[in-house]
Amino acid sequence: MTARTSVVTLTPLLGFPEVRRGDDLVELVLKALQDNRIELADGDILVVSSKIASKAMGLSAPLAERDDMVVSQTVRVVAERITPLGITSIVETVAGPVMAAAGVDASNTADDSIVLVLPDDPDAVAAGIRVGVRTKWEARSGGHLRLGVVVSDTAGRPWRIGQVDFALGAAGIQVVDDLRGSTDADGRLLWVTERCVAD
Repeated sequence: MTARTSVVTLTPLLGFPEVRRGDDLVELVLKALQDNRIELADGDILVVSSKIASKAMGLSAPLAERDDMVVSQTVRVVAERITPLGITSIVETVAGPVMAAAGVDASNTADDSIVLVLPDDPDAVAAGIRVGVRTKWEARSGGHLRLGVVVSDTAGRPWRIGQVDFALGAAGIQVVDDLRGSTDADGRLLWVTERCVAD
């Protein structure tokens, strides 16, 4: 008996332009696919940065209002820590995840005078991109396309060095593999294991 092999291939969309308020993300993604000579295949998953979604949606505020934006994007404070740069707050965000500074971001904004905030409903953003890309792709190709979309965001891991990307929002894919009730390799019952496959 041979083991089944699963292969995950990551293909970047090179040359993606700077996104501005009001830009159509579906059109930008389709053009980037075309420019990179990438044909979508049934079962593909597009990963789109939350930053470009925030830019296209105009979810920005003046840099001087950063602290106020963190407060406005916070549901509750989970933890705080004094660092050399000041107080770091780990909070539950309006968008859902628990992260530092409510996801309010001053990096790669294309404008040093602003900060970006996360979309309130990242699943809806993913769903909108999915519907738009599928509709236009299927109209052009005449076929059916099973497509998943992940809206990703970068976050630190509290009190650890480094950042990772995670699925802030998703559409068209199963984001969690619920293993509760099954057994591990040693035959022990799994009570809490839910693998975050989208992350």
